[in-house]
Amino acid sequence: MFKVHVVDAANSVAYREQLDQYFKLRHHIYVGERGWRTLKRPDGREMDAFDTPDATHLLGITAAGQVVGGSRLVPSLKPHLMSEVFPQLVSGRIQRGQDIFEWTRFFVARHLREPGRSCQAAGIIYCGVLELCLQRHISHLTIVCEDYWLERFASIGWQPKRLGPSKESDGTWIVGIMVDISPAALATTRQIYRISGPVLCDDARIKTVA
Repeated sequence: MFKVHVVDAANSVAYREQLDQYFKLRHHIYVGERGWRTLKRPDGREMDAFDTPDATHLLGITAAGQVVGGSRLVPSLKPHLMSEVFPQLVSGRIQRGQDIFEWTRFFVARHLREPGRSCQAAGIIYCGVLELCLQRHISHLTIVCEDYWLERFASIGWQPKRLGPSKESDGTWIVGIMVDISPAALATTRQIYRISGPVLCDDARIKTVA
């Protein structure tokens, strides 16, 4: 279907065209489909204060070069969505550490979604996130998300932990959670989404990614 490419400051020049697609698709989905009007930009590219050189983007790219899914990881030791915008979702101190990253901006293109269920395309992005985290010794992810994600993450073995109270935002209820990263979670996710092996791309452009 597609492979997941890892893009960060070290190789972003090689992915200039795909990153442009990625930010435009984010705008189409988050502003156009989900109605998050506060994210609207006149250039049609959804970018925020955390799309910095510290961010790592995971792009689902087809063999034809089309971006059809994506996500983003930001180090918890740097400013991130939970620490700067939604600290009220956490009871107590914000979870930070070398092995803790924030995961945001997950999406798949509309034509790959399956009504009434989480589609295989979503599973590919999930697996890409898990594979990268295991490679980089990231043990936990913090997430700002709609409250229904708690049950979804639990169903695929990610052991979600709610960090504090929920909050209404743009007409939906959001929560702050933390999930565990483990080989078992990756194995369960692959099984549930019928994914037989690694999904991260081994393209030469990502060889510089540590």
